[in-house]
Amino acid sequence: MSNIAALRKSYERAELDESSSHANPLQQFDQWFQEALHSEVPEANAMTVATVGSDLRPSTRIVLIKNYDANGIVWFTNYDSRKGRELAGNPFAALQFHWVELERVVRIEGVVEKVSAEESDTYFHSRPMDSRIGAWASPQSQVISGRGVLVANAARYGMQFLLQPPRPPHWGGYRLKPTRWEFWQGRKSRLHDRLRYRPAEGADAADDGAWIRERLAP
Repeated sequence: MSNIAALRKSYERAELDESSSHANPLQQFDQWFQEALHSEVPEANAMTVATVGSDLRPSTRIVLIKNYDANGIVWFTNYDSRKGRELAGNPFAALQFHWVELERVVRIEGVVEKVSAEESDTYFHSRPMDSRIGAWASPQSQVISGRGVLVANAARYGMQFLLQPPRPPHWGGYRLKPTRWEFWQGRKSRLHDRLRYRPAEGADAADDGAWIRERLAP
């Protein structure tokens, strides 16, 4: 058995300084996200979504970011899934991006709401045909007897809808409206850089002056 406790890595690729970072966290996120894409980081668009159920137990899963702007971070999923049920009872959630090759982490906290039906429709109809059928075929997070259930469901809905599957009523988008951002850059000797952005009282989140930027100890 390998000695896990002895695993070590020295983080020395980059630094994150107050003077060179953006005053607005969305601009900082956009810079880092674009750098992750251009660096061809595997699954740069993958993020962890953390929710909390009525039993106060947290749960996480990986989803793919599909849009981001001044209004928030958007992803799409099954509203009847565990995360959907938990968000219905508690709309607060946290997101995390981990770009290992760049030694970077972004953490985002905020309030989640459903996107409009029109936005969900537009994205749904841009998906490949098999993904649209899959949204009907999978009763996400429910117990099933075997993979054959999914295959049979896909065949049934494929025959029913042919080339025009509509968006299922239980499927659509969520938007997290950030109230906290944190950018983590790995540094040597575990003296990592951490910059947190929190909203200034009464400010417009779209303005640079809307956010207070402060350094956290690693």
